[in-house]
Amino acid sequence: MRFFLKIRLLKYFLFSFTLFIVLIGCNEQNKIKPIHDEPALKTAFDKAFLIGSAVNDNLILGKDSLAVQLVKREYNTITPENSMKWMFMEPEKGTFNFEMADQYVDFSAKNNLVFVGHNLVWHSQLAAWVSKIDSKEELSESLKNHIQTIVSRYRGKIHGWDVVNEALNEDGTLRNSLFLEKLGPDYLIKSFKWAQESDPTVELYYNDYNMTNPEKRAGAMKLVQMLQENGAKIDGIGMQGHWNLEGPSLNEIEESIIAYSDLGLQVMITELDITVIPNPWDLQGAEVNQNFEGSEFMNPYPTQLPDSVSNKLAKRYHDIFQIFKKHEDKISRVTFWGVNDGQSWLNNWPIKNRTNYPLLFDRQFKPKAAYYSVLQFANDSLK
Repeated sequence: MRFFLKIRLLKYFLFSFTLFIVLIGCNEQNKIKPIHDEPALKTAFDKAFLIGSAVNDNLILGKDSLAVQLVKREYNTITPENSMKWMFMEPEKGTFNFEMADQYVDFSAKNNLVFVGHNLVWHSQLAAWVSKIDSKEELSESLKNHIQTIVSRYRGKIHGWDVVNEALNEDGTLRNSLFLEKLGPDYLIKSFKWAQESDPTVELYYNDYNMTNPEKRAGAMKLVQMLQENGAKIDGIGMQGHWNLEGPSLNEIEESIIAYSDLGLQVMITELDITVIPNPWDLQGAEVNQNFEGSEFMNPYPTQLPDSVSNKLAKRYHDIFQIFKKHEDKISRVTFWGVNDGQSWLNNWPIKNRTNYPLLFDRQFKPKAAYYSVLQFANDSLK
């Protein structure tokens, strides 16, 4: 009887041990393996500038564990891709939804990540009720309340705010948004002042795309000077890096960094991604409301990026980061717009359901040739 009991106990032990080994194996498969002995991006550029990524709700809620691991390993700053825009933060007049935004701020604090709020004032992704406001007084009061309520809530908890987003046309003139139409250019000055009043220590930025184009650059500089002359605090300019394999030129990027820095501002490269597939010829900038019908020509790599194009992307990132490193005294932050290729907004813009490959990590969270080209440059520059 004791003999059979010993056999049963031995079988139970072997089963438990096997199950333990299997569970460890499964857990290991779900982890991002160390990327050889290379340092993370944040380590490679720690003496130059912050380096980060836009993140989404699934990551913050812990539903995308691989993305969480990658962000914690590679980056030291994050920006919410969508969840702090007006339609989510104040869906009904005077009714604020802080639940998700609070979790973003808590996640950044727990993981020692510099947090940048995005954004307070933008003509797009507004709550429907805002567009229905008729009077100047009501819109001004609503704008003030929106800015001050949100900035006050996170006072002392975040590093900076994209106060105004994309207020310029391509020719450098002010965009005829709801805010400009009803409030005039003063809405820009007041927005920055209201944010400063609500948190005097937080950094305040203007953020826009195509900021390397000479006409738009001149308009942005004029906007900044208007703010400065009217006593509004502005700490930095966000140059959105929605670029491609050919443009903007390296000279345009470098000239813009120098020009904005000469205004006494930090320069930040925000929303960095490099499309590798063609866009419609009449495409204007990165306006999210544009969308076009697709075709085979417009989706040439539905399953895999050819090595030849992957190498071009790697060289493009290498050359761009060479400019960034050269001007590290002017640049405070570089933020990629997304964690990996599968999460990039460019898969659905300006044509829906395309397969794009604009970031440093592929759809399986594996580093691409572009990742290694950036790291290699960072390592070489230290020699």
